[in-house]
Formats: sequence, C-alpha cells, structure tokens
Amino acid sequence: METLIIHAKNKEQLAAVKAFVKALKIDFTTKKSPYNPDFVKEILKAKEDVKNGKGVKLAIEDLWK
Repeated sequence: METLIIHAKNKEQLAAVKAFVKALKIDFTTKKSPYNPDFVKEILKAKEDVKNGKGVKLAIEDLWK
C-alpha cells in the first residue's frame, strides 16, 4: 500500500480530488494543518532569504541594547 499526499492549491481542486477518490471508492483521510497557509509561506520565504544571505545576524549580547 502507498500513501499519496496531495497539495491542492485551492478549495475547488480539493473538492475535485475528493470527488474523484470517492467515485473510485478509495478510502482516504484528511488532516488539517494547524497553521495559516499565508503564515507558512512567510516563514518559508524568510528561511530562503536567510539561506541566500539576506538576513541580519545579532550577537546575543547585543539583543537588548
């Protein structure tokens, strides 16, 4: 048995995939992410920016100055 993870881009795609799977009588489970998708995008972009050298490093001693 395999697990298939689908990343629907919108509600219409999700509804279409669910309808297709139901039509084939395939059992499936859904799991909601506790995070807002916009927030996740911002975090991933920030990680990428840091990886590309766009971040600012601060020493712990300088945090409260």
